[in-house]
Amino acid sequence: MYTINDLFDLEHTLAKDYLSQFTYPWEALKGIKDFILELGASLDKSEYEEVSENVWVHKTAEVYPSAYLGAPCIIGPNTQVRHCAFIRGSALVGADCVVGNSVELKNVILFDHVQTPHYNYVGDSILGYYSHMGAGAITSNVKSDKQLVVVHGEDENIETGIKKFGAMLGDYVDVGCNAVCNPGTIIGRKTSVYPTSCVRGVVPENSIYKVNDEIVHRHE
Repeated sequence: MYTINDLFDLEHTLAKDYLSQFTYPWEALKGIKDFILELGASLDKSEYEEVSENVWVHKTAEVYPSAYLGAPCIIGPNTQVRHCAFIRGSALVGADCVVGNSVELKNVILFDHVQTPHYNYVGDSILGYYSHMGAGAITSNVKSDKQLVVVHGEDENIETGIKKFGAMLGDYVDVGCNAVCNPGTIIGRKTSVYPTSCVRGVVPENSIYKVNDEIVHRHE
């Protein structure tokens, strides 16, 4: 439940070939910037416009005038980047996404149909297909003691070897309003997180996260 294949359907991102090189999703974080630079240079110029150096925006995307697009980044088809969004750079945003009011993105991959619509911070993270973050939900990407991030699973702890690591949200994950995903959080596919939750460790797929000691299986 920690691996890229456990969490994501790679058919729904331009990062398919890049992510396929790795077993664990956090292994991809260090190379996102270089990957975007390489990918951007190869994009079809009839579909994407390089609006500033190393910033590529699909011609069907809507970027509000007050939004900031830092290099390198790619904004996919039919995506909205709304008022005062702050994309610091190293961001691949897929098709049909929403990057909303005062949202900040940094060193991220957003699969297609991801919504970060209101006051979200997403850093050093990967958000899977159709994942959603409620208003004010954020990823915390650095531990308070500044030590390297460890992924805490049910039966094992995995040393990542990296200092900055936010969260990995599997496909169809829904994170409630004002929830915090602590460094090294992994949330399995089709799991929902209650609003105002403080999430850490690995949350199984098809679950509902209420509090740390109350995670229930979702019944279809």
